[in-house]
Amino acid sequence: MSLRISSNFDSGAIEVLSLARADDIRLRIRADQGVDGDAAFRQWFHFRLHGAAGQAVRLVFENAAEAAYPDGWPDYRCVASYDRRNWFRVRGTRYENGQLVVEHTPERNSIYYAYFEPYSHERHLDLLGRVEMSPFASVTNLGATVEGRDLDLVTVGRPGPGKAPVWIIARQHPGESMAEWFVEGLLERLLDGADPVARRIREKAVLYIVPNMNPDGAIRGNLRTNAAGANLNREWREPSLERSPEVLLVREAMEASGVELFLDIHGDEALPYVFFSTAEEVPGFTDTQRVRQARFVEAFRAASPDFQTEHGYLNGRFRDELLTLASKWVAHRFGCVSLTLEMPFKDNANLPDGIVGWNGERSKRLGAAMLNPILGHFTP
Repeated sequence: MSLRISSNFDSGAIEVLSLARADDIRLRIRADQGVDGDAAFRQWFHFRLHGAAGQAVRLVFENAAEAAYPDGWPDYRCVASYDRRNWFRVRGTRYENGQLVVEHTPERNSIYYAYFEPYSHERHLDLLGRVEMSPFASVTNLGATVEGRDLDLVTVGRPGPGKAPVWIIARQHPGESMAEWFVEGLLERLLDGADPVARRIREKAVLYIVPNMNPDGAIRGNLRTNAAGANLNREWREPSLERSPEVLLVREAMEASGVELFLDIHGDEALPYVFFSTAEEVPGFTDTQRVRQARFVEAFRAASPDFQTEHGYLNGRFRDELLTLASKWVAHRFGCVSLTLEMPFKDNANLPDGIVGWNGERSKRLGAAMLNPILGHFTP
């Protein structure tokens, strides 16, 4: 049986250089696709290998050193799946001489390899369908993306006097699929009629949730950009209908509702930890914001041992682009607690799992745990 690699499917992305032998498959990580040409970002890959059952496969990603975040490769392990439901880490993954090498012997002829456990557009639509059937939530359309796909907003709870507006967005960077797994876990608990924390949150707040800010980029198999080649998390100061309609539409909805708490959900390629990027550097950051932010961070640490505060981004990381980022712009515009949550592409070094590393299910559990600090934020 001849070898074949395919990636012409939802979030598929790879370039094949050589496929002559199973033990010498040469690949290139493809750059993000934009309508104005390839963007500079490359790191995501997702493809299917067929015909290699029982063979010692050696995959060499020749341009790994050219990735957007080469620091993401040390201690990284590729994920793989036979059925696209159960994903595991490939132990024979290493980074050497500027190349990512994956050595693995598949048990079956059809196997998928990916940078992280994907979250498909079909699963996204299924999630919206479950939300639509809940008595506690509704789905509305904010408008169209660059390529005309729906930008969907989930609203949990009913607006009314004294109800606090909470905004949660995910997957501005489409390759950070753990972000939508997080939202799925959060929504499952939030819409559970028997969960007392969820019930009390629905009494006190209205939650506006965008599960996928960048469906175009997700389907294309991009790491960070939309179909116009825009990094959405650098568009918040001056979004445009042509380049970043996704941000423009969400900003307009925020202006209409107000924001008293904002969470932007992401993944980090290099750091093997769950952490917040906080807002102290934002111009006009007040003592009240500082106290409420510290309280929220501490409540999340109490809610999930997967979260920690020792490791994260250094001050000054974003410099002049600070207010182009979602959580920084929101903190400045609305004066509220506004945080970026980062999860690892690798594993959580504090609670490692040798089989799956950090994965979709762990991201879901973290999303469910987020309800506790949300409730605490509106409880004296």
